[in-house]
Amino acid sequence: MSVPGVAGPMSASSCNHLTEEEPEGRQARSTWASIWLRLRRNRVAMVGLAFILFIIGLAVLGPSLYPRSPTEIDLINRYALPSLQTPLGTDESGRDVLARVMHGSRISLSVGLLAAGLSVALGSLVGCLAGYFGGAVDHLLMRFTDGLLSIPIFFLLLVVVTLLGSTVSNVILALGLTRWMGVARLVRGEVLRYRAMGFIMAARSVGARDRRIMFAHLLPQASPSIIVAATLGMARVILVESSLSYLGLGVQPPTATWGNMLSNSQNYIWNAPQLALYPGLLILLTVLAFNALGDGLRDALDPFMIGRN
Repeated sequence: MSVPGVAGPMSASSCNHLTEEEPEGRQARSTWASIWLRLRRNRVAMVGLAFILFIIGLAVLGPSLYPRSPTEIDLINRYALPSLQTPLGTDESGRDVLARVMHGSRISLSVGLLAAGLSVALGSLVGCLAGYFGGAVDHLLMRFTDGLLSIPIFFLLLVVVTLLGSTVSNVILALGLTRWMGVARLVRGEVLRYRAMGFIMAARSVGARDRRIMFAHLLPQASPSIIVAATLGMARVILVESSLSYLGLGVQPPTATWGNMLSNSQNYIWNAPQLALYPGLLILLTVLAFNALGDGLRDALDPFMIGRN
């Protein structure tokens, strides 16, 4: 006699369960393979991805492969031209520019990654709550979001940084807490589109709690839009952090970032114009690379295009 709901390891129900799950796994792998194939066909996106990987390698491995101090002052060798000893020359204080660029890439990428991650996480939470519960919750959260959007973000950021201070952690918090509103509106729209579909009704019918429905069923459906928002957000955050550092409100010297390197070089633009070239070019190319990758991911993750290859 078999017990209802209980099946042995070799029972028919377990075999059926395996045969039902196996095609789903293959389908998921096929979907991600299709996404990667579409992304690879976008040459601009792949160039952007290659440059991003190069910058990450520069930040992670560069200081180990080129162990020079970014803060060591050598007034005798000020404004030195590129050479074997100093491949990018030295700055107004005799500091090695290549070492400062490498260490600056660590700070700029860390600020961009953590601040963009914070803004995406906060925006996804607010948008999911607003879209799922609707009614008064939606009205309250969205009016608060609209109120923040009505304030010029850069000036709001200046106020937050001025109040909190200009340490690395404070800059990350300030950037993350002032750039989540667009992600919230995006995620809310995705949740509103999916919450009335059959798979959500099925989850409710088997007793799934609201938290599980939101985080296990609705947010994964919005993940393509979230991924694109995170990628594009990285570019914006790096650019804004560089702007803050350029104005003297970002990460403070002697800690090297691309923004404060660019700010310092403006006083010596006629004596050593190359000092502005290196950080400025890196900021430009990195922002363009993240934008290109974000556009490529947006096309590759388009649900109307997946599966047509």
